[in-house]
Amino acid sequence: MQCSSGELPVIEVRNLCKTIENPPNRIEILRNITFSVPRGQFLAIRGVSGSGKSTLLGLLAGLDTVTSGQIFLNGIDITNLEEDRLARIRGRTIGFVFQSYQLVPTLTAEENVLLPAELSGMNGNPRRRAKELLARVGLSERARHYPIQLSGGEQQRVALARAFITKPPVLLADEPTGNLDSANGRHVLDLLLQLNRQEQTTLILVTHDSYLASHADRVLTLHDGRITSDEKAQDRRKTD
Repeated sequence: MQCSSGELPVIEVRNLCKTIENPPNRIEILRNITFSVPRGQFLAIRGVSGSGKSTLLGLLAGLDTVTSGQIFLNGIDITNLEEDRLARIRGRTIGFVFQSYQLVPTLTAEENVLLPAELSGMNGNPRRRAKELLARVGLSERARHYPIQLSGGEQQRVALARAFITKPPVLLADEPTGNLDSANGRHVLDLLLQLNRQEQTTLILVTHDSYLASHADRVLTLHDGRITSDEKAQDRRKTD
């Protein structure tokens, strides 16, 4: 399946299923999920708690294994790759932003931002890029502070800078404003969208926030593990 321009989609999902066996029960978390994401698109995935959103994001990241179906990342089938190769592909292709920040408490803000660059063996001058990204999220003066010395909003801004350090083609964000108050949430969202535009990243974001989803190019809605709607921005505007 290719995009209308003929370019290979950056992510393609085919007939994806995720089931947990807990005898005598069998829990179907995702059921026959199929979609593709063209390069540069901002896709929001919505749904109530338990609909399968975060599970889907984890599968796209290669952090969990599928029960059946396939996931292609830049044309490579990552579904059954060995962990070493999958980790290499993930390290150079995907950035992450988590709801709970996931900063290393014993590292400073700058060291947290640098961590993915060090793990992936990034070329160039990663320290200079880390300083640049911290400046872009307004945290130059907090670079040597530890997470415990930062507010929730500041920690998430560090997490944003960390996600972009390796210039990943794909950014996955799981409820990135979920732990923040409305003012900090809007600020983090604005920074995320600004960085995403500047870095020309494909953004896939899980959220239950209608305001956040309203900024997406496209919204995929899940219910009971199935896709119930797939709307582009222009289609949503027509129905508003």
